Amino acid sequence: MTAPEQTLAAVPGADFAPDFSKGLLPAIAQDHATGEVLMLAYMNEEAWRKTLDTGEAHYWSRSRKELWHKGGTSGHVQKVCALRLDCDNDTVLLLVEQIGGAACHTGRRTCFYREWKDGAVNLCAPMVFDPEKVYGV
Repeated sequence: MTAPEQTLAAVPGADFAPDFSKGLLPAIAQDHATGEVLMLAYMNEEAWRKTLDTGEAHYWSRSRKELWHKGGTSGHVQKVCALRLDCDNDTVLLLVEQIGGAACHTGRRTCFYREWKDGAVNLCAPMVFDPEKVYGV
């Protein structure tokens, strides 16, 4: 028998916010319809708030040290369908609709496009766009 579902409003004292006192937090983007893991990025409080305000995924770029609107350059934005927090409030799961079909800057559907299987490395995600044409790189 499963416990009845509750909304956060029905749980006294429940706060729905990550614990950013721990620094940058991992943020996993997952396709809301298929469950496919698309990417892992990081969020700070600013990225979290911007994501809530806009309904589109925002992350913190560790390499550029700046806020990053996913798809802001390519147009391949992530529309947020739901947000989940883990039990320690230190990991964010974004259930998203990946606009344009590609989450990875390499042009592939997912950032997890390489797979070790049966003793060999294979590519396991389709190429959706040519990064040179999109980013000019």
